[in-house]
Amino acid sequence: VQLQASGGGSVQPGGSLRLSCVASGFTLKWYSVGWFRQAPGKERETVSCISKDNGSTEYADSVKGRFTISRDDAKNTAYLQMNNLKPEDTDFYFCAADILGVCPQSRFDCRGQGTLVTVSS
Repeated sequence: VQLQASGGGSVQPGGSLRLSCVASGFTLKWYSVGWFRQAPGKERETVSCISKDNGSTEYADSVKGRFTISRDDAKNTAYLQMNNLKPEDTDFYFCAADILGVCPQSRFDCRGQGTLVTVSS
């Protein structure tokens, strides 16, 4: 049972990246999926969340209008499309699944490892 996050990298300000969160060993459609970011020694920030069923979404104010969360339950995968990236978006991003299925998440039933996003000129 695991979540595998990928898609991080280095981009210039204004660039885009798409993060993927692939579930294995369990069926992601029964879970809400959250994206978080946290650098070592810093507080965790909730970036976005998508619920199960109707797929309602939530975003941190800092990323509204720039990031889009989505899910493809047929592929057991969730995504985070990040546009107009800013240097302050630089961080380790990870995804997590919550069996309660709603947003905001209150528990991590499964948490993926982080993928590093670096935004710099």
